[in-house]
Amino acid sequence: MTSLTINAATSGTWDLGDRTVNRIGFGAMRLPQTGEAFAADAASRDRDQAIGVLRRAVELGVNHIDTAAFYFSPLRSANELINRALAPYPHDLVITTKVGPSRDPSGQWLPHATPEQLRGQVEENLRQLGRDHLDVVNLRVVGTDSLSERFGALAELREAGLIRHLGLSNVHPHHLAEAQAIAPVVCVQNMYGIGATPEQKEFLDLCREQGIAFVPFYSIAGIGRTAGASADDSSEVHAVARARGVSTAQIRLAWTLHQGPHVLAIPGTGDPHHLAENVAAGSLLLSEDELTALDSLRHEAV
Repeated sequence: MTSLTINAATSGTWDLGDRTVNRIGFGAMRLPQTGEAFAADAASRDRDQAIGVLRRAVELGVNHIDTAAFYFSPLRSANELINRALAPYPHDLVITTKVGPSRDPSGQWLPHATPEQLRGQVEENLRQLGRDHLDVVNLRVVGTDSLSERFGALAELREAGLIRHLGLSNVHPHHLAEAQAIAPVVCVQNMYGIGATPEQKEFLDLCREQGIAFVPFYSIAGIGRTAGASADDSSEVHAVARARGVSTAQIRLAWTLHQGPHVLAIPGTGDPHHLAENVAAGSLLLSEDELTALDSLRHEAV
């Protein structure tokens, strides 16, 4: 059984602009509901349990929380749970949020915001979180179209002091170049995990070369995406997990963190036990042989 330290500080640190965060963070997507995120029949999570998980995450050294105003269930909002659990916020806590898409009260997706609508989304995040500025705002992009007008609108809000740093989510390399010509980008949040394609790996490496944090989503869930991790992990992942006496989710997280010092993990859960496992994965050091075995799965679909 591998002995792991349950503190996010063991994962190392990276700077998001002028803010330093531990490389194991927390994603709030699954917090408002049980079952599949965004599912029409998802049940709202117990409020006290959700608040307890957030407070426990901070106790375990997590100082980077990823959220969005569109993370909500019929009774719960991730942002307002964060506000209730953690305000007044610890001085070292960095809250990253996303704008671009939105959901109406019934949960229906509105995938594109105009530059004018983005200010309203930023103000909604400020209100829900109880902040006078947002630490990091990622523009989430759907498709390959130009983002210059939308990112430019966020850059203006940054100049106005409502946003401290800007990032991108679900983007291509040309989007990063386009955004960098407008304002500094401190992070790119894209799908990434075991089985990543060569093109995804190239983008991760490009971010490292430019000193930009790369923040994978679905690094545990993989093809399960919003439904969560599946039970049919490959034999190689199971073999490494058995040899270490840890879960396959912990192996997936550890592999992700081994992809570079600029990689920040944001696993999400509403379960205190899974939270502790996720944080502990930050202290799991994989051997060269284990990494080689897991790297061989690069051409799986993620």
